[in-house]
Amino acid sequence: MGISILKKEFKISASQWFMISVMIVNAGNYIYNLVLGRWLGPSVFADVALLITLLLVLSFLAMTIQLLCAKFIIELPKDKLLNFKRVIYKYTLFVSAIIGLLCVFSSEFLQTIFQLNNKYVFYLFGFGVPIYFLMSVSRGLNQGNQEFVALSKSYLLEMFGRLLVTFFLIGFDIVEPTIAVALGILISFIFGLYPNQFTFSSLKEKSILSKLETKSIYSFLLITALYEGTQIIINNSDILIVKHFFNHNEAGLYASLALIGRVVYFVIWMLIMVLLPKVIQAKKEGGNPQKILNSYLKFILVLTISLVTGCYLFPEIIIKLLFGEQYISLGFLLYKYALATSLFALANLFVYYFLSLSDYKPVIMAMVFGIAQVTLLINFHESLAQVVHIQIMLMAVLLICILFYNLKKRMKLNYK
Repeated sequence: MGISILKKEFKISASQWFMISVMIVNAGNYIYNLVLGRWLGPSVFADVALLITLLLVLSFLAMTIQLLCAKFIIELPKDKLLNFKRVIYKYTLFVSAIIGLLCVFSSEFLQTIFQLNNKYVFYLFGFGVPIYFLMSVSRGLNQGNQEFVALSKSYLLEMFGRLLVTFFLIGFDIVEPTIAVALGILISFIFGLYPNQFTFSSLKEKSILSKLETKSIYSFLLITALYEGTQIIINNSDILIVKHFFNHNEAGLYASLALIGRVVYFVIWMLIMVLLPKVIQAKKEGGNPQKILNSYLKFILVLTISLVTGCYLFPEIIIKLLFGEQYISLGFLLYKYALATSLFALANLFVYYFLSLSDYKPVIMAMVFGIAQVTLLINFHESLAQVVHIQIMLMAVLLICILFYNLKKRMKLNYK
């Protein structure tokens, strides 16, 4: 009897397992970057960091499809899910094939603009795009059905596949580092395809989506694509701009700074993956989604404050421990970059919350600030410090605007 009670008390829910798994994935990705940073040095790491940044860009594009699947797998009637899946797979393959071909055919241009020594990394990247998009459809279906164990397996397999392949290729000096990283990324996508939801045998009826449902899907897809584009700009434009305007050594140092400062963003992303289907479900059942948001927000505030404080008090220790002595010169900027990332991550939580409720005004706000960031950084980049200061200013104003919007919405609901 006592043993059965203990089992109940210590049973881990699917969402808790997902959060644990994503923490392992984030830790694995950090180890991946840290080892490469120490192994290769700032100059070579600048090239490798560019590929990792392009992977993040791809993940944001694919997130559009994942969120679309997660939202409508909940909202659509069961007899229309088969038709929905067929449409999603068809258009996903079409769009991803175009993006992949663009990567291949523009490889020489990309090589020049980002100062890389080898154009064939973009060939490998292009071949991987359709695989990654298919994987994202599968993940979206898992997420919408709250099948967090299956979702966890996909993320874990992708991460471990990338680590094993990349370290094997570099460790045995089989190919140059940039090609090794590109191959590791490509092969990891294949690992991440399992488990998948490519079969339709469980759904026997095939009802056609109505015009209203189709319009709703396209509207959400357009808005989400615009926002994910905004996320790409805000999250990655600084690294790409620094890679273009600064020398290899400075770009490598900045890449290590960005990697450390973004810890909080990836933890919040993990929470958003769990939050989004819960908010949609609460709205569908007539519950209060704001209570769900508040419960996540308390944890995130503690996390962000702790991270920024740690980076302020121990910058040199953190950088030396993670990357080594050769990266320590930018220690004075670490807490500032962490602050900029934390401000954006908090704003991002609210934007995804409203996006899941089909309220798109915060998305427009974020888009405006994303465009402003690129414009300012292209025109003002005298130093790496200036690059970080501009981001702090913009993200602080964005968060204030979104908090004001949330307060206004709550007051309106309370008034009713």
